[in-house]
Amino acid sequence: NEHIIKFKKIVRLSDSAHCNVGKTYPLFFRILKLKEPLMKIGRPFNKLSKSEYFHYINNHKKYTDFNTLGLYRSISENESLSLDDKIEIRDFANQFFQKTFDFYQIKDPTTYFELTTLGRDLTSGDYTQVWREIRTNQQKILESKRINHRSFGDYSKHNCGYEGCPLDGVMVQKKWSIAQWCGMDFDTDKNKYEQQAKSERRKKARKKSHRIIREELENQ
Repeated sequence: NEHIIKFKKIVRLSDSAHCNVGKTYPLFFRILKLKEPLMKIGRPFNKLSKSEYFHYINNHKKYTDFNTLGLYRSISENESLSLDDKIEIRDFANQFFQKTFDFYQIKDPTTYFELTTLGRDLTSGDYTQVWREIRTNQQKILESKRINHRSFGDYSKHNCGYEGCPLDGVMVQKKWSIAQWCGMDFDTDKNKYEQQAKSERRKKARKKSHRIIREELENQ
């Protein structure tokens, strides 16, 4: 066996150097661990069966192509799953990836919304309330992690809402004009466009006031 041969070499080297052979055992087991075969799923998540979901989630560390976001997105996309199956898989996945799933409120809020509302018959008021809660949680997450920017996932791309827009999905920088269609907005944010408008109104008012005073002085 390849591992046993390597271990014997380590022991011989230890003996020749008058080392404590017992100290080589942890190293031997580390070698065995490094040699564990890594596997690939090799299939789209949205083509998996319910039992396969449970298997791959439970053994996710063994698969190099396991992608948590891809997993969650596929739950709502997988047409072979029943509603009860989707809810069960979501809840099982959350036992392993709850913190990651919560962060998707920032990275991919649409997926988070779709999964948290599975099986719910939402009214327009419910719909608005869920998104309001997501917005509130987004702000809490950013503050708790002391993150000063908001360019995550979908929020880092142009999305104006117009069908066929050639810029849809393009990564944008904050200083670009099209960045106004990206990013998350909170109720506590100051409206920079309103501030600019107020500033312009103040300038015009000052100019008008100065002109009136000058005209009155000239007419005296």
